[in-house]
Amino acid sequence: MAIRVARSRRTRGLACASLWGALATSLAMEPAGAQDAGGALPVFDAHVHYSHDAWEVAPTAEVIALMRKAGLRRALVSSSDDEGTQRLFTAAPDLVVPSLRPYRRRGEISTWVRDPTIVAHLEERLRRHRYAAIGEFHLYGADADLPVPRRLVQLAKQHRLILHAHSDADAVERLFAQDPDARVLWAHAGFDRPERVREMLRRHPRLWADLAFRTDHAPGGQLDPAWRAAFDEFPDRFMVGTDTFTPERLYYIPEHASWTRGWLSGLPASLAEKIAWRNADALIAPVWQASRERLLSEA
Repeated sequence: MAIRVARSRRTRGLACASLWGALATSLAMEPAGAQDAGGALPVFDAHVHYSHDAWEVAPTAEVIALMRKAGLRRALVSSSDDEGTQRLFTAAPDLVVPSLRPYRRRGEISTWVRDPTIVAHLEERLRRHRYAAIGEFHLYGADADLPVPRRLVQLAKQHRLILHAHSDADAVERLFAQDPDARVLWAHAGFDRPERVREMLRRHPRLWADLAFRTDHAPGGQLDPAWRAAFDEFPDRFMVGTDTFTPERLYYIPEHASWTRGWLSGLPASLAEKIAWRNADALIAPVWQASRERLLSEA
């Protein structure tokens, strides 16, 4: 029996290595989605969710089709629970980059910071799968110093993952106090003013910001001067995202990508490319590649 178990594990390991080896080859090529929009500017959507209440409303194959229709280069996907992320990743490993959300159900958004069972959930998923980030998680102020969020930061450091934090500036400061070497993607740029976002980016060179679920940077499709100044000062630190926090918003992915290309057209081409996809690629792709390589080495 022990021999059969050992052989079974070895077979699964070889199959896993084969799958991830093929994936590595596919990711070395230009993603198909980047060419499906008729030569339009590629977009790396850094804020997509596919949670348990979306699977029937928007079947997996349909969501992938929407992403390709949008001309997405890649998408950073998380879900409550993690099963939705794994469904999308299995369907399109060339397109989907998994992020591990701490929530098992939607109702845990406000309770997870004081729920010690979250730690076991994170540890179990990190044993089973590979990710580029932990998040998006909601965390505010002094709650960042509670034991559960502290353990989350430790796990991100241990597995060398990005922290995708839906947080106020205070919580971001506390995350960096716990791990000065952390890489933090600030969801929605904290819903803060562009001047405040610039202050935070000056203070923390390992802080990036996504612009998901914001329109104030381009009201009416026209660039806001204060945000334009932020983009000029930090051309390498901003990225875009749809934030499909309800199932219906998954159908908005193509429209959001089109709107994004519209307001980015008001920027120099090199800066537009950075915000559209190059910045997300530069931050997320190396972490994802290293995570896959660790899995291959363990197979």
